[in-house]
Amino acid sequence: MRPLQLFELFPKKHIVVIGDVMIDAYLKGKVNRMSPEAPVPIVNFSGREERLGGAANVALNLTSLGAKVTMASVIGNDTAGEQLHGLLEQHKIGTTGLVASKERQTTIKTRVLGNNQQLLRIDQEQTSDIDDRAEDDLIDAVKKLVDDGCDAIIFEDYNKGTLTEKVIEQVIAYANECQVMTTVDPKLNHFLTYKEVTLFKPNLKELGEGLGTTIDGGDQDAVKAAIDDLEGRIKSEYLFVTMSEHGVLMRHKNEYYSSAAHHRNITDVSGAGDTVIAVATLCLTAGQSPQNIAEIANLAGGIVCEYPGVVAIDADRLLQEVQKLDIRC
Repeated sequence: MRPLQLFELFPKKHIVVIGDVMIDAYLKGKVNRMSPEAPVPIVNFSGREERLGGAANVALNLTSLGAKVTMASVIGNDTAGEQLHGLLEQHKIGTTGLVASKERQTTIKTRVLGNNQQLLRIDQEQTSDIDDRAEDDLIDAVKKLVDDGCDAIIFEDYNKGTLTEKVIEQVIAYANECQVMTTVDPKLNHFLTYKEVTLFKPNLKELGEGLGTTIDGGDQDAVKAAIDDLEGRIKSEYLFVTMSEHGVLMRHKNEYYSSAAHHRNITDVSGAGDTVIAVATLCLTAGQSPQNIAEIANLAGGIVCEYPGVVAIDADRLLQEVQKLDIRC
């Protein structure tokens, strides 16, 4: 299969993304002087922008590659929730997996930018676990999406309360029963709860925190030992660790596959993990080898780091780099 043929498979895939969604808001302006009231800059407001954030950025990466995507999450029954709906629909992301709760607040992270530099961030959020009713409604929504047909479920965890132990365990169990792939971009709170998933993707820091240790990414034997330890605990089919300048390392059926970091003009690493899990999942559903999954996802994560802010992967740019490296798909 040629790389172009692989990328032509992506629009045929339907991926469900479940996790913590949010709105990333930006207040922009110019700073020319300090306030006489306090030692803070005065920002002359010039505009406001809202973007999809959190798990919804994974969905954006998937749609950028042409896949059909449905978002599953619990949001507030509030104005911000309506706005989030609108942003998802604007980007052609399905919303049938969203649950609106009167007991919940939709997360908004507002960044104040002056002269293109972040001066302040204001978080409006509720990070306690969702209640029993919301859990049941979310689980039912995802089960219906599975019944209607999907190729994979991505768990995107930001420790904001959507992915509770009950949600994680029941969705994985149902997906496995229905032979639907599950992939995970974890956080610490429920790190070891994601048992028997298809692919588990922590970064090096998360791997160490999840196992209660510190790991040197330059010591491949130590990384492999940690991966083996984690594999014994969660029994995932693929274990995929991203290690920044040390590249990535994939374990599958007791074999290891690696991809070195590519030289990049790094501007911002924000959102790179979202891109990696999106690309890895699509490659997995397209039947790619562990080595190809590692190499293509690693390429994609590096590409988005060249741009400021959180951006979705550009499919044409990724395809060009895959072709340039002559990756045999």
